[in-house]
Amino acid sequence: MSIRLGYQMPNFSYQGSVADLFPTVIAQAREAESAGFDTAFVMDHFYQLPGIGKPDEPMLEAYTALAGIATATEKIQLSALVTGNTYRNPPMLAKTVTTLDVVSGGRAILGIGAGWFEFEHKSFGYEFGTFTDRFERLGEALEIIAPMLRGERPTFDGKWYHVDEAINEPRIRDDLPIMLGGGGEKKTFGLAAKFGAHLNVICNASELPRKVEAIAARCEEVDRDPATLETSYLAFVIVDEDGDRARSLQRDHFRKMGVDLDSLPDDKRAAATDRQFVGAPDDVAEQIQKRVLDQGIDGVIINQVANGHEPGIVELAGRTLGPLVH
Repeated sequence: MSIRLGYQMPNFSYQGSVADLFPTVIAQAREAESAGFDTAFVMDHFYQLPGIGKPDEPMLEAYTALAGIATATEKIQLSALVTGNTYRNPPMLAKTVTTLDVVSGGRAILGIGAGWFEFEHKSFGYEFGTFTDRFERLGEALEIIAPMLRGERPTFDGKWYHVDEAINEPRIRDDLPIMLGGGGEKKTFGLAAKFGAHLNVICNASELPRKVEAIAARCEEVDRDPATLETSYLAFVIVDEDGDRARSLQRDHFRKMGVDLDSLPDDKRAAATDRQFVGAPDDVAEQIQKRVLDQGIDGVIINQVANGHEPGIVELAGRTLGPLVH
């Protein structure tokens, strides 16, 4: 398993009817596969997130969508970025992702995090708890899930979860990889060092030097070579052959969120766009190289909220970024 170039679909607010929605998702996944992306991701949320859209905008359930994508693709890996641990009982999640692995012929990755979007927890009736609660639960969940993915039958009696020789059959392999996702330098990175094959770092790009140091420190604490924990960065990309159109799409996206990007002071504009990589292909490639890869991150997972659903844009992104990471 390696994630050097991933494609995330974080929104489903496309033109057309609901009947047209999933064919557009499939088209993006197929285009990503043919363009050299190694992994396709969807979010594990029930409502659209702040900064991307309004809560009532379309949002698909992650694992149902991934199973559908699996039947329409051949080689691209499949994962949630990332599964909210709070939404699922851990052995059930192990069963779910293992079934996805069987359906896809061994292409599933378990992307997992502690959960953070309080609004949808309250709305759907899931216990949110404190920050400490959620990470205690995630740690316990991984103690159950990791052995189940290997074909073991764990018995676990914790504060939050209890299982008794939990069986997970059928499995197509014993090494289904676990990817942690988040920006927490102590808890998330610590769990990644203990359980993860991969860590997707979610933060402002300007924070990456500090994050890379923290990853190395967490690996040292568990006597792990940091080189064995592959890393990627989640980047918001707006790329177009016409760089001016890309920057116009960026401004349009901010206006949708009620922000006039052009009127912001320089410091606030820099903060608002710290996770974004915008322009013509050469511009975006240079930004990703300098701001992400040169900081010690192995790969990049991109989303293209503004125009990824347009035919040819995912292929353009793959052609632009593939040479940087492969």
